[in-house]
This record gives sequence, structure tokens and C-alpha cells, in this order.
Amino acid sequence: MFCPQCGANNADTSAICVQCGRNLQPTPPVVMPPMQGQPAPYMQAPGAYVVPNYLIFAILATVFCCIPAGIPAIIYAAQVNGKLQAGDIAGAQVASKNAKLWCWIAFGTGLGAGLIWMLLVMLGAISGMHH
Repeated sequence: MFCPQCGANNADTSAICVQCGRNLQPTPPVVMPPMQGQPAPYMQAPGAYVVPNYLIFAILATVFCCIPAGIPAIIYAAQVNGKLQAGDIAGAQVASKNAKLWCWIAFGTGLGAGLIWMLLVMLGAISGMHH
């Protein structure tokens, strides 16, 4: 068995690395309680967490609403599954939260820009009627 920290070759029954002293026994995954105000991660199977990645929402918000705010949403959304596979549940939850935040920023910016554009078109139409 090779030590994941220093790479030293150890006997298969070793509990501690002979070179660096790292524990070689597998440790059970630590389940962190959800932060205040955050929903608990969904459990699919024992030990498998499902954290929403908001990738579809991020892509739609980027294409239809606001490209500059949608790009960070896509980047954060793409990080969620990789962090879950690596066992970084807290990191996946943070990336999911950031993806959701940037999705709403992109949506709000696009909606606000659309409303301003419609207001300007209506003002232009009204001013054209008076001439």
C-alpha cells in the first residue's frame, strides 16, 4: 500500500505510514450538518449526496438574460458534480449556492434590461405620436 501523502511503500496491513506517520486506515466520511437556513443535501443512497447544480438554469440565464453574469453561474454549476465526486460535500454546497446566486443575478439583470428597453420603446412611440 502506498501512502497518499508521501508515496512511501507500506505493508498492506499497516495502519500508519512508516515514513510520514499518516493514518492509512480509511476513515468514515464526515457528514456536516446543513448551515443555518440551508436545506439538507438530498440522500440518494447511503453515502451519496445530491446537491443541485443549477446548470440548466445557468445556461438558460446566460443565453436569454445576461451573458456576463451567466458565465460565473455556469462555472460554479460545473464545479458541483466534480466536488461531489471528490467527496467535498461542503465545497459542492458552496458552489451550488454561488451558481444559484449568479443565475438569479443574470435573470434579474436581463429582466431589468428588458423592462428598461420596453420603457424606452414605449416612450419613443409616444413621442413619435406627438410629431
